[in-house]
Amino acid sequence: MAVLSKIRERSLFLIIIIALALFSFVLSGLFDGNLFDKVPSEIGEVNGESIGREEFAQQVEFYRSSSNGRGTNNQNVNNAWNSLIREKVYETQLKKSGIVVGEKDIWDALVNQIKTQGSPQFLNEIGLFDEEKLKEYIATIQESAGENEQGKAAWLNWLNYEKRVKNNIEQTTYNALIKAGLSSTLSEGKSHYYFQNTNVDLQYVYVPFSTISDSLITVTDNDIKDYIKKHPKEYTVEESREIQYVSFTIKPSIEDEEEVKNSLGQVINDREEYSSAAKTNVNIVGFKNATNMSEFYSENGSDTPFDNSFYTKNNMPKTSIAIDTLFNAKINDVFGPYKEDGFYKLLKISAVKQLPDSVKASHILIPFVGSTTADASVTQNSEEAKKVADSILTVIKEDKSKFEELAKEISIDKVSGAKGGDLGWFTYKTMIPEFRDYVFENNVNDMEIVKSQFGYHIIRIDGQKNIQKNIQAAIFSRKIEASEKTENMIFEKAETFSSNLSSNKDITALSKENRYVSNTIDIEKFDDNISQLGSQRQIVRWAFEENTEVNDIKRFDIDNGYAVVILNKKNKAGLSAKGKNVRGIILNQKKAELIKEKSIGETLEEIAKQNSTTIRSSLAISNTSPVFAGLGRFTDIAGVVTSLNENILAKNIIGKNGIAFAKVTKKNSPTELNNYNSNKKSLEKELQNRNLQIFNAIKDNSEIIDNRSIFY
Repeated sequence: MAVLSKIRERSLFLIIIIALALFSFVLSGLFDGNLFDKVPSEIGEVNGESIGREEFAQQVEFYRSSSNGRGTNNQNVNNAWNSLIREKVYETQLKKSGIVVGEKDIWDALVNQIKTQGSPQFLNEIGLFDEEKLKEYIATIQESAGENEQGKAAWLNWLNYEKRVKNNIEQTTYNALIKAGLSSTLSEGKSHYYFQNTNVDLQYVYVPFSTISDSLITVTDNDIKDYIKKHPKEYTVEESREIQYVSFTIKPSIEDEEEVKNSLGQVINDREEYSSAAKTNVNIVGFKNATNMSEFYSENGSDTPFDNSFYTKNNMPKTSIAIDTLFNAKINDVFGPYKEDGFYKLLKISAVKQLPDSVKASHILIPFVGSTTADASVTQNSEEAKKVADSILTVIKEDKSKFEELAKEISIDKVSGAKGGDLGWFTYKTMIPEFRDYVFENNVNDMEIVKSQFGYHIIRIDGQKNIQKNIQAAIFSRKIEASEKTENMIFEKAETFSSNLSSNKDITALSKENRYVSNTIDIEKFDDNISQLGSQRQIVRWAFEENTEVNDIKRFDIDNGYAVVILNKKNKAGLSAKGKNVRGIILNQKKAELIKEKSIGETLEEIAKQNSTTIRSSLAISNTSPVFAGLGRFTDIAGVVTSLNENILAKNIIGKNGIAFAKVTKKNSPTELNNYNSNKKSLEKELQNRNLQIFNAIKDNSEIIDNRSIFY
């Protein structure tokens, strides 16, 4: 209270101090240029139209919701971006074409959707689709949008559905315009027919590039630069960063393992412990004598749940304990602690039963509101459904022949219902536990009602096979994890390594000195995964931040440990041959020139002699069957030789891996057709099945600004 009084007495003084501090902060921002740095306010831009942060966030949320949380944040961001880019690229083209998709177009498409027409909630009293009911449904979910998160999500999903319908109309309309222009002529159809069906017999000399040693060729840096400049589309790379890192994984030590093993050993037998509540020692039941296993697992902290299933020798899950040993053991026999799959475990034979290995059963399924099988037509609650099931069971017990008839009429399970409720033969693990336990643990011809997530099952056991010994093996586990002491030790190693790097030590040398493994990789702006580290968007964002400089070092918390990262290089976007075999391409080009220079003969015999090789022959070479006897498949060379005339020597046919010299000895043209209309249509169909190429073409010609990496 004395401190508060002092503050009140000097409140004016404190206000002045705070004001001066804020003023100095503003001034420092003005002078260092950081206060008014131009941070983009939009996620991106397509042909001058911005993609706002709110619009983008809604789209990301839609993809997150659609994937039920299975997609990573980066995947959701990329999906949202690709979706919006496609939408806005097409919008630009439609505006240029003067095409407008109006509200009526969208409504007509919504009404005519098959799932809309067939949905029970939109049908009237006589079972026909009612447009007004669809309007009522939309109005209802719009009103509920402000009530709770569920209502908001439902309305957002509907808006996205409408948007997808609109986008689909736009894209289909534009693609149809493009396709209309992708026509073909009868002359082109005829050429296509001849191209595909002409074949030739030929003699040829083939000289592989590999016949010339690489050591005879010189490829300079200027050669590589010139080649890249001539092929910019193939060698344009995005901006990237080279980082080097050392990871420090938190792993349990030998001491940690022993501690887990010892803690498990302490729960086997009954023990006395002091109870602060009872203020005296109390007896604690151990694993060996526990009867309520689920309760024991919960109270003693098992890291795996209790499995109450029964197993035969054939379907028993694999364990470190021999199967015969388990099946010869007595009830309450305990095995362990033993190490398995990253856990220390105890195994106890908790029960033994004689059960069949397969059962044949029939059922009648009665749903209730909230059960998995319930649709909009189900209005009865659980109690009402139980009364219906009871009355059906009563009828069947009085007249067992009515089971099949009632299954066909009443069961919500239409597949088995059509067969009189027959589910056929099934094994122990096939059915849900409630159903399974009843049919495997009772007798043939028994009938009873069992409740499950699907509703109430009126079950009849029709048959059982191969009754044999089954055991219930309770496996109590503790995960082998690093202790706090071990975690602290790993953290200190990472911190020390980071500190030493900050003292201008070389990361490669320092790693070698400490027997650590360093990794060097290139990353791009929108990468998510980093080599063995997995998803590490935080590291990528740091590497691309404007204030991150070459040689900057940072320690990151990663899954199960730490990573110390150094930025080695900033690589600008532009032309680059990195990761591509430009040298190999130029080598082959220069080898081709050498082969041409020495292949000056006017006959195949002379050319074969000049290249120290032989003349070869192949029959029926075509563009659809470009296989050269003894050499393999050469589509590039086949495309040339099928167009040659007979008995004319063709020189310097350059293929992917060598040069051919050929003479056609016989040209086999296909039978001339009366009409080439089918070939014309086939060619048109081939051209029109290129929707993805349409989008890629207009996307490549769009101006796109991408600021995602600043926000995500």
